[in-house]
Amino acid sequence: MKTYSAKAGEIQRNWWLVNADGLTLGRLSTKLAMLLQGKNKPVYTPHIDTGDFVVVVNADKLHVSGNKLEQKHYYRHTGYPGGQKSVLMRDLLADHPDRLLRHAVAGMMPKNRLGRAQIKKLKIYSGIEHPHEAQQPQVLEF
Repeated sequence: MKTYSAKAGEIQRNWWLVNADGLTLGRLSTKLAMLLQGKNKPVYTPHIDTGDFVVVVNADKLHVSGNKLEQKHYYRHTGYPGGQKSVLMRDLLADHPDRLLRHAVAGMMPKNRLGRAQIKKLKIYSGIEHPHEAQQPQVLEF
């Protein structure tokens, strides 16, 4: 019996629509990372992008457990001396909920060029409206 390896032209990509209203950030992120990598498919191949497109709406209504909203900091650096910036999770969720979810999902993806290509298939929106109606995304319930 031969081992099946997916080819780039054989991949069937689906579009999924996820409503993040009331879902926990970490649990949602793990499921999104699985969909983006294609690990839910029987044709999963580690070195080929077999994942699907995912559209997330209502990202501003995510649920975060514990005291993370008041205690967790996200750091970045401007590249200049003394340029380390910090923002609380509460502020990031209020101002840019799409960045919060994208950061959580990106942390669960491979740290190479394949992972960077897969994270581009994640589309995140704060409200219920999104511009991907033409792709007819299927609603995914968790």
